[in-house]
Amino acid sequence: MQAVYRRFLLKLSGEGLAGEGRQGIDPAVIQGVAEQIRDVHALGVEVGLVVGGGNIIRGMTAASQGMDRANADYMGMLASVINAMALQDALEKVGCETRVLTALSIQQVAEPYIRRRAERHMEKGRIVIFGAGTGNPYFTTDTAAVLRAAEIHADVILKATRVDGVYDSDPETNPQATRYERLSYEEAIRRNLRFMDQAAIALAMDNDLPIIVFDMSVPGNIQKAIVGESVGTAISGSGE
Repeated sequence: MQAVYRRFLLKLSGEGLAGEGRQGIDPAVIQGVAEQIRDVHALGVEVGLVVGGGNIIRGMTAASQGMDRANADYMGMLASVINAMALQDALEKVGCETRVLTALSIQQVAEPYIRRRAERHMEKGRIVIFGAGTGNPYFTTDTAAVLRAAEIHADVILKATRVDGVYDSDPETNPQATRYERLSYEEAIRRNLRFMDQAAIALAMDNDLPIIVFDMSVPGNIQKAIVGESVGTAISGSGE
């Protein structure tokens, strides 16, 4: 089995680590994620991960309930570091060497994010987990994922979701929703499709970074995407 990408970045949501409960961390789910990543890493590709913190706290939700937005976003960044540490533990249990790099300085548990250091870790075969988003409030972890992917010169961004791609409306509430197989960045922005925030899509477009949106709950989907099989929805400059 031959990978078609040299280096990729996988964006995981915090809610995805919680399983059915949508809160906390489900040990079985995070073990399954780690095993999928291990199998892909064994193909010889370089792997970066960005994980959100929504299973612990969502900054925008907390802000809508009256908390100061910047403070809420910093709490969300800290939640993402907790998830990064949990992923590190799960990956090391299945035999992967990892490093957690964070945009906030938490030297007791993680290295500070330095772009060249991240690239050297990946070149040495280590899986790099990026925590704490961009380190700035008002930016989502989707934007952080695209930013890190651009900085480390990733070939593709894989965005893991609970559904099998991008739809014209929410398939969890609208059974008539239509799934796209391919999209251009411009079409995704024009249609205001909410698989990522628009700032993240625009940043991907500016850097010509293809995005694949897929269902993480299906075992083997990451590997299928990395070897070039059609999985989920592909977003690129031409939509082809």
